[in-house]
Amino acid sequence: MKKKLVMGLLTLALFGGAALSVNAQEKKKTEVGKALDHTGKAIEKGAKSVGNKTAEVAVKGSSKVADKTWKGKMAPDGSNVYINAKNEKYYVNAKGAKIWLKPSQIKDRPEPKK
Repeated sequence: MKKKLVMGLLTLALFGGAALSVNAQEKKKTEVGKALDHTGKAIEKGAKSVGNKTAEVAVKGSSKVADKTWKGKMAPDGSNVYINAKNEKYYVNAKGAKIWLKPSQIKDRPEPKK
């Protein structure tokens, strides 16, 4: 008797889980599901850009404290060139990564117009 009851409950749980998963898959086809999907992608994009900007500001701040800034020179993207203790030149990109520079990549910074 107990085996039949347990088997019946397991069967019921299995069919209940399958019905919920089918319902979850169909949700995206409705207007509400599409709106939720769009909102989720927008939040993900915003969070990624905030994270990249935070990383960029943190790395630039630590670079200004720990390393020298090369005056009169700029990176290929127009940002500052930093020199570390090993005399290696780099700049910080928009995602907060240090991009190491070859001597041919370093440009003179144009004089500001008056």
